[in-house]
Amino acid sequence: MPEAKLEIRNSKLGGETPREPGQVRDYTDLQTWKLARELRIAMYAATKKFPPEERYVLFGQLRRAASSVTANIAEGFGRFSYRENMQFCRQARGSAFELRDHLTTALDEKYITREEWARLDALAQRVIQLLNGYIRATQKRAAQASARPEV
Repeated sequence: MPEAKLEIRNSKLGGETPREPGQVRDYTDLQTWKLARELRIAMYAATKKFPPEERYVLFGQLRRAASSVTANIAEGFGRFSYRENMQFCRQARGSAFELRDHLTTALDEKYITREEWARLDALAQRVIQLLNGYIRATQKRAAQASARPEV
């Protein structure tokens, strides 16, 4: 059986390679993904205080939505076209809005305080803003790429 090939083109598994500050070689270099990761970590921490009866309902929905944001950013980065990348970022943005709604439910049910809600909601809104900017930047790159003459 042939040995499996390891993809290291965009992977940190191949070791650290020198790069320019701000250069994006992996999805983990994206500020959007980094902030979405902070949001996911904060959501996991917040849900640990939920009552046991919410374990498979709101608890799970919040965690899935938070995980979906980072996962969709990563999956979009791994796609071969700008269009696919933007679509996955739009899905990530939708998950961030879903998360905001679930946070409101958690507030209404008094599973989180108003202060926690405000902090987490502001973080989710910031992730949405960064996603919007990343989508716009990707649209510009796609337009520039399609305007280049083929060699």
